[in-house]
Amino acid sequence: MYSKGQVQYQPIPLPDRVQRSEAETLAQAEAFLAYMKKRHSVRDYDTRPVPEAVIAACIAAAGTAPSGANHQPWHFVAISDPAMKQQIRDAAEEEERAFYQGGASDEWLAALEPIGTGVSKPHLTDAPWLIVVFAQRWGVTQDGARYKNYYVPESVGIATGMLIAALHHAGLVCLEHTPNPMKFLNALCNRPESEKPVMILPVGFPAPDATVPQVAKIKKPLDEILSVFRA
Repeated sequence: MYSKGQVQYQPIPLPDRVQRSEAETLAQAEAFLAYMKKRHSVRDYDTRPVPEAVIAACIAAAGTAPSGANHQPWHFVAISDPAMKQQIRDAAEEEERAFYQGGASDEWLAALEPIGTGVSKPHLTDAPWLIVVFAQRWGVTQDGARYKNYYVPESVGIATGMLIAALHHAGLVCLEHTPNPMKFLNALCNRPESEKPVMILPVGFPAPDATVPQVAKIKKPLDEILSVFRA
């Protein structure tokens, strides 16, 4: 990934600093919390187009994420082609059909019931864009040598979270769609065997009559997700 002269440790001064007063820091943190509370996973999409430049900028933001050894073990495939989206929907619905007809445990199905999911996935064709997230299990240098990537799930998870936040910041909505298995996506997206598809994000504007499950607004309170050991 790097040229020979870049593989040695060469520290440089911190290029950017975003520093605020204590009051500004708290205000910014609380404002971001309030804004992220407006993010919702949406299944109902307006079919109006989204400029490719917007999608590219959001993916570029995801690409700034930290990663194990800075190997950046991810690849994003952005798809607006209707035929490809239809192929993905057909394959995803086939896998979902198997899931709901015996592939899932009763407990799993019961957990999904309040979310209102099912076999039909119109969002995969209605949304103007699909972003397929691939995790790179190993890398290959320019001379064909294979090298190991580190903390791949963690790194890809961070990058995907940043992508979702960037899409929200741009005024778009998405849905975290994870059919399993998704091996068909490698061939469809022309990706190598070293990469594993982990998520499909339908992306666009919400339909005028878009809804979300009521249960989706129920979040654990802070005291259930935070422990503090003070000085």
